[in-house]
Amino acid sequence: MKAKWVLAVMLGMMLVLSACGGPKVDVSVFVMGPNGFPTEAAEKMEASLKSKIGEVPSVKLNTSPIFSMEKMIVELAAGGNGIFILPEEQFKGLSSQAGFVSLDEVINPADYPSGVVEIQEEGKPAEKHLYGIPLEGNKWMKDQGYEGKGLVAFIPANAPKMDEAKQVLKVIAQK
Repeated sequence: MKAKWVLAVMLGMMLVLSACGGPKVDVSVFVMGPNGFPTEAAEKMEASLKSKIGEVPSVKLNTSPIFSMEKMIVELAAGGNGIFILPEEQFKGLSSQAGFVSLDEVINPADYPSGVVEIQEEGKPAEKHLYGIPLEGNKWMKDQGYEGKGLVAFIPANAPKMDEAKQVLKVIAQK
């Protein structure tokens, strides 16, 4: 009898947890600075981004209050985020793994020369493209009271909705 109760409780918890997910957003933006990123800042930045984009695509900012290499790796590997905003050091380190999406078609590489990186994919010649948007002095960040120094925004190759992610990053990159 006790086992049936335990099973019933576990099934109930699974149903509740599966229903808690809420509606799935089009573009999830993961933000983690070198010293983490405050939740209050994310709420303010998310509201600002939504006001610039409108209702479609839907956007959600997720942050980490502390910097954690393990958290960053898990978030990248999970493939649920359309855009990452990470410290420049991590962006440069990840560039050797060729896991970024070229932004040349949506943002002028000449506007962000430090985001142009040469990447060599296995079995292919090295190519230079705009892969990251340096956020130092970025208008969107400044409007929210943040400098953005040392942060780079990019789209990972495993982003779930690539076109929507490019659309949102184009808004973030506006000068």
